[in-house]
Amino acid sequence: MGLFKRNSFGHILFLKKWLIRMFGGITHRRYRGFNELKIEGSEIIRNLPDTNVLFISNHQTYFADVVAMFHVFNASLKGRENNIKDVLYLWNPKLNIYYVAAKETMQSGILPRIMAYAGAITVERTWRSKGVDVKEKKEVNPNDTENIKIALQDGWVITFPQGTTKSFKPVRKGTAHIIKEHRPIVVPIVIDGFRRSFDKKGLRMKKKGILQSFIIKEPLEIDYDNDTIDEIVEKVEYAIEQHSSFLKVIPCEEREEEEKLNKLRRWEY
Repeated sequence: MGLFKRNSFGHILFLKKWLIRMFGGITHRRYRGFNELKIEGSEIIRNLPDTNVLFISNHQTYFADVVAMFHVFNASLKGRENNIKDVLYLWNPKLNIYYVAAKETMQSGILPRIMAYAGAITVERTWRSKGVDVKEKKEVNPNDTENIKIALQDGWVITFPQGTTKSFKPVRKGTAHIIKEHRPIVVPIVIDGFRRSFDKKGLRMKKKGILQSFIIKEPLEIDYDNDTIDEIVEKVEYAIEQHSSFLKVIPCEEREEEEKLNKLRRWEY
């Protein structure tokens, strides 16, 4: 790799590699040490093609979710079996991993701006501004959808189709349009424990000894020609376990059993 070789967005790959190494080294103990990241499905990552893969996931923090994905993807590609032991897997990281993020979030400070260089595709949210839902939705910026297309052609893209860290919010139809138009392999991921471990931004640790979960599912079966946008939206909601059917009244006995399990999930480091 040439010292000043750039990717499709003009980012210098040598610089991007060192940013991933640096942030990876700093954050590793957040998922293996202070907390423990339980991973399922790492073999799925190793069987994916190098480009046109779209990861869809529920969202719990602004940054910790994405950082965990960089760790898990690279560890899996280096042969780690459902673990992120030995951070040396980031010495030669996969450089064509991108993630979709709100432009206002990535421009909110120096640290987010630096992190954006590691692979952010910034988009203008049409339904939300400065953390508040807007009454009149803005027009979609065509540059945003074009950048996602370029990223898929170049590698892997991570997106959070609800566009918010709040649970059980509706999946945005924009994700379904991207799936139908660009026909990527769609890999669902379900995460948990991040909201308990970190603050809302995912930069500050809130609690230690939390068992975080990271489940990688088999790619979705999608009929790109015949599935409607609404049908794809529903498939995405079920896949990332954010469909309304996952909301239920939990009996007291089940809640007590869950509390016992939560206590077992805590561990001393």
